[in-house]
Amino acid sequence: MSVQQIKRREFIAALGGAVAWPAVARAQQPERMRRVGVLMAVGKNDPLAQPWIKVLEDGLGKLGWEVGGNLRIEYRWTGGNVERIGTSAAELVSFSPDVLLAGNTTTATALQRETRSIPIVFVLVGDPIGSGFVESLARPGGNLTGFISFDPPIAGKQLELLKEIAPSVHRVAFVFNPVTAPYMVHWLQVAQASAASLGTEIVEAHVHNIAEIESAISTQARQPSSGLFVGHDITTVVNRELIVALAAQYRMPAVYPYRFFVTSGGLASYGSDITDHYRLAVGYIDHILKGEKPADLPVQAPSRFELVINLKAAKALGLEIPPMLLARADEVIE
Repeated sequence: MSVQQIKRREFIAALGGAVAWPAVARAQQPERMRRVGVLMAVGKNDPLAQPWIKVLEDGLGKLGWEVGGNLRIEYRWTGGNVERIGTSAAELVSFSPDVLLAGNTTTATALQRETRSIPIVFVLVGDPIGSGFVESLARPGGNLTGFISFDPPIAGKQLELLKEIAPSVHRVAFVFNPVTAPYMVHWLQVAQASAASLGTEIVEAHVHNIAEIESAISTQARQPSSGLFVGHDITTVVNRELIVALAAQYRMPAVYPYRFFVTSGGLASYGSDITDHYRLAVGYIDHILKGEKPADLPVQAPSRFELVINLKAAKALGLEIPPMLLARADEVIE
């Protein structure tokens, strides 16, 4: 073999090695970081949100999505401010995330307004079909899917709970914000139907801010045999301490949609556990990050509800909780 042939073989071998290097480099490149945008209806300093975020991040971590590793989560906190919700939705969409998480109906509406292509997983939505988020619960059809907070029939059970605890109540103010919770009209209709059989009158109390909450509850308090039915929407949630304090001040029995109203001093609640909604949302976010479409992921309703009773609040109102009701309670606060 001539010297020229040897050099030619060495050149081809060297060339082959050089060509192989980019393929090796490509194989060793780190996994692309995926992005999730989260639009929260509550404020950043609201203690309610910390368990929800922990469940979200821990759950994703168990499925292989490490925050700061292969996953970045961008949060926006809005404190129930409708204008801030709209601005924050636009900001999150501008980051082009792989998936968005909406914390309630108002945030889901704002995100849907900004994008019809980025997948959106919602939690705590009252009426996904009526809100225009999905075509049906089984086949959402668009870029949104997620988890319902309550079905309207729960309103009847909540009103029955109030009457069981405080039989003397005959006039109940149904407190909610029609702007942030338009779906509550369905719950109102169910409550009114139940009220007829319970000998109770339901009065609508629309509230948009602190001043209107104070006015609505003080007005209700001037009526004899009065009580409160507090709707599940962001306005009542962010103002829960005020609502509970006013109910105690005016000595009015009240039923609430979530446990945290009762741990804040409220009388009783019957509803789903919000932390469970975020735990379930983890699975849908994982499915979408792995290529599934929200249109193919059915909307789910809660399967478990919890009854929580505050005996201290009942005592302050001069109420005695029926033993059978206490036996049914998932939690009794002494």
